[in-house]
Amino acid sequence: MLRVIKRTALHMIKAAGVFGLVRDSEWRQRRLLILCYHGISQQDEHLWRPALYLEPKRLEQRLKMLKDGGYAVLPFGEAVHRLYENDLPPRSVAITFDDGTYDFYKHGYPLLKSYGFPVTVYQTTYYTDYSRPIFNLICSYMLWKRRGSIVDAGKELGLDSPLDLTTSHSRFLVERQLVQNALRDNLDGKKKDEIAAGLAKLLNIDYCELVSRRMLQLMNPTEVAELATQGVDFELHTHRHRTPQDELLFRKEISDNRKRIQEITGSIALHFCYPSGVYAVPFLDWLKAERVISATTCDAGLATAQTEKLLLPRVVDVSGRTPIEFESWLTGAGSLLAFRRKAAQKYAPPTD
Repeated sequence: MLRVIKRTALHMIKAAGVFGLVRDSEWRQRRLLILCYHGISQQDEHLWRPALYLEPKRLEQRLKMLKDGGYAVLPFGEAVHRLYENDLPPRSVAITFDDGTYDFYKHGYPLLKSYGFPVTVYQTTYYTDYSRPIFNLICSYMLWKRRGSIVDAGKELGLDSPLDLTTSHSRFLVERQLVQNALRDNLDGKKKDEIAAGLAKLLNIDYCELVSRRMLQLMNPTEVAELATQGVDFELHTHRHRTPQDELLFRKEISDNRKRIQEITGSIALHFCYPSGVYAVPFLDWLKAERVISATTCDAGLATAQTEKLLLPRVVDVSGRTPIEFESWLTGAGSLLAFRRKAAQKYAPPTD
């Protein structure tokens, strides 16, 4: 009900001319909107994880709105530089994709290219060299595919009780057990893949078909290199998609990630995105020590010249966001009208 009221209010505000006034204001010109995307559905991933996946047609709708609205879509590095030089053009936007999944290569980049828009990909690199599905994601996806059922236990997978897949919470508990077992047993990528294949067999899912379609896989080095030659900007997202609370481990994630990106693309990555948007105050000094210029979060908002460079906000675009809601963020009206969650929504306090 609240969302319906909000959308109705946005339509009324737009009809009153507020969107246009904010969009063309000096206030908006001093601000940068950084859009965040994750995956583009190859099949039904947007139904499984609507907060992470968009259908290709939905992404194209967004890109058309950017073009038709006359927004200045800038390369990310240029956008950040011009933000802090107070030199942004009107209606400035930068587009970022997290993780570097294969579906970006297949669906996302071709659409961006057709509109002539630059893009930055925050590439996590461990699974880039391991052309198999990401373990926790493929387990979650397959469990979702059999939602509503109860499956006999798979003792060979370390699951002693029947798999209750009737609710999202019960499926999460099964997924968590699989992931925790893999961590406990210190399984490598090959062993994890064997567990995923065993789960698929238990659920009567064709795992080979999922693998052949590159479902929930990252781009491989050849694909990353190809897109880099076409102008895609690849930046830091940690090597193993994690942010350890230990400084040495954290900095190793950055250095390993940067090294692999440079080996593949020939470029030195200097911008960073916090995996899952989770950050802690000590991370800022560690990032500075690794010569990182900027870091983006998943906290919604527009960036200004007063924004901490290592805590840049982004608007995470999701399947459930309507065109009027998306337009409100493009114009800047959405930032003014948003019911803000606490700024520390993704803040991870340091542990003793």
